[in-house]
Amino acid sequence: MRIAQVPPLYEAVPPRLYGGTERVVAHLTDALVDLGHEVTLFASGEAKTKARLASVRDQAIRLDPAPLKSDLASHMTQLFEVRRRAAEFDVIHFHTDIMHFPFFEEMADKTLTTLHGRLDLKDLPDVYRRWPQFPLVSISDDQRRPVPFANWAGTVHHGMCAELYRPSYEPGGYLAFLGRISPEKRPDRAIAIAQRLGMRLKIAAKVDAADQRYFQEAIEPLIAAEPLVEFVGEIGDAEKSAFLGGASALLFPIDWPEPFGLVMIEAMACGTPVVAYACGSVPEVIENGITGYIVHDEDEAVDAVRRALDLSRRDVRNRFEHRFSATAMAKRYLELYAGLGAAASLNVACIANG
Repeated sequence: MRIAQVPPLYEAVPPRLYGGTERVVAHLTDALVDLGHEVTLFASGEAKTKARLASVRDQAIRLDPAPLKSDLASHMTQLFEVRRRAAEFDVIHFHTDIMHFPFFEEMADKTLTTLHGRLDLKDLPDVYRRWPQFPLVSISDDQRRPVPFANWAGTVHHGMCAELYRPSYEPGGYLAFLGRISPEKRPDRAIAIAQRLGMRLKIAAKVDAADQRYFQEAIEPLIAAEPLVEFVGEIGDAEKSAFLGGASALLFPIDWPEPFGLVMIEAMACGTPVVAYACGSVPEVIENGITGYIVHDEDEAVDAVRRALDLSRRDVRNRFEHRFSATAMAKRYLELYAGLGAAASLNVACIANG
């Protein structure tokens, strides 16, 4: 099958540091190539991929040192190039949210669009009603709830390359928080849990410009006042096995409808159990009492961390390999790609029979 993968251009594929969508696209693309398919990746020039790279920008937007840059112009250039070459592909798989809808209306039946963000935003329902011809993929069933009427082709949970992560089967000596410093990620909860347990907490997280004030006013004082807490900063894939594998548990104390939560399966790949608040996709990802514990408040979280120390880290890794490997993700997408082809053939037959 000839497949085009179209990620956003904000991060490299895979990202050098923080970045979820582009990381998933990187692992999906390589897994599809390994399964024998012809894949073209429309990404920035520093992408590392087994696919054919169609470079549409010299480097990813976020870490580009240029003082002035336009994300809109970059993505318009990308979409123009994909459209120009559209006839070369059996399937065009978009990860660019809704930006491509007006430009690919007449070929919507050969596209698949994975939605990676939250869908409870004011203007989104009108878009999915205006362009119902585009088949959509959710990354969790919970993600769909704000727009149940949309043209859902399926749900595909994220997967990661198992070989990228080195599991550790001995409990570590600290708790881990990995991801992004923001109010909805609730690093303050992670600090409070660690304090009550008297355990060290390492925070490896990106601080966006939009969250800088929150970090400085709400989180930095908590870190400064607690010697058990260490702020590591933003890390990349090369550091994750040691960071996550060395932890007793990952704390995922979110306070928003998380569409998936990639860090949960990254921890599982390292054999590290997850203690997560029951928001968004969490109940779909964590198997309570096997790969971690799902909690509702701080008291439950404190108790869950203690119990997580007794979980089998080998079982955690095995469940990751079974449910969340890149190969498992790619095979599920291939089923959806095949369905697009069948639907297109049926449409052609209906037209021919008049």
